[in-house]
Amino acid sequence: DDSTSSVDTETEYLIQQALEVLMQGRTTFIIAQRLLTLKNADYILVLDHGRIVERGKHDTLLANNGLYREIYDLQLKDQEEFVEMETGN
Repeated sequence: DDSTSSVDTETEYLIQQALEVLMQGRTTFIIAQRLLTLKNADYILVLDHGRIVERGKHDTLLANNGLYREIYDLQLKDQEEFVEMETGN
């Protein structure tokens, strides 16, 4: 996601959609700092100072209330709550 950090949000979204199509049916490793890039991954490894400190799916990692949850709260919580409020989900 560093390569998309300088593009506008619409372009980043289009890039992410294209990557999802390309990754279908393939084993793919994604190294990212933004959770939005990782949210739909089958399996997530959370590293802290080069060590794996958590592993699992997005929902499981949120429930663990560890480092992944801290990062989520900083990056995405407000956005997702807004979307849920707007869509009624």
